[in-house]
Amino acid sequence: MAISAIPLDRIERVIEFLMEAYEDERQIFIIGNGGSASTASHFACDLGKGTIRGNGKRFKAISLTDNVALMTAWANDVSYDEIFKEQLENLSKPGDVVIGISASGNSRNVLNAIEYANSIGCISIGFAGFGGGQLAEMVDECITVESDEYGPVEDIHLMLEHIISLCIAEELTSESIPVSSRIRDKVAVIDRHQPQVHASD
Repeated sequence: MAISAIPLDRIERVIEFLMEAYEDERQIFIIGNGGSASTASHFACDLGKGTIRGNGKRFKAISLTDNVALMTAWANDVSYDEIFKEQLENLSKPGDVVIGISASGNSRNVLNAIEYANSIGCISIGFAGFGGGQLAEMVDECITVESDEYGPVEDIHLMLEHIISLCIAEELTSESIPVSSRIRDKVAVIDRHQPQVHASD
């Protein structure tokens, strides 16, 4: 599965959603489990720090996977299925962006959070694999890696967050190059160095 198989217009639309949130100073919440939790933390770090340019405004990005005390409190006292949704009830507002990362597309705590986000008027984005699962059907935009192996799906999700964050950082520096061209160039560089992994391997 090569990253070049991802439809570039979907990546561009995700960037558009994130840039709109930046311009309007809205919050971006990122969620996931296991390897996807790691990607969520990495994504929030890259958006929150890696996109800073001069003294301008900054992205308001937070990974809801990082407050271990709060997550385990909700898991212990209510249900693990609610650990992200309950945090969103405290923090999110209509117009905020919620990014759910789930290789299977069927992680119940991610789906519950997306369902809540949609119900209050947030923008929802999914990163999935395995055909997209239920997540792809629930969000405003979903980038689906067409593989049914967790490792390659998670690897490509991490590559995608790097591409998105780098494109945004460059966009904030100079608007002379179209975002679509930036995406295409970065995908081509990664694809040249990426081993070809297939679902049957």
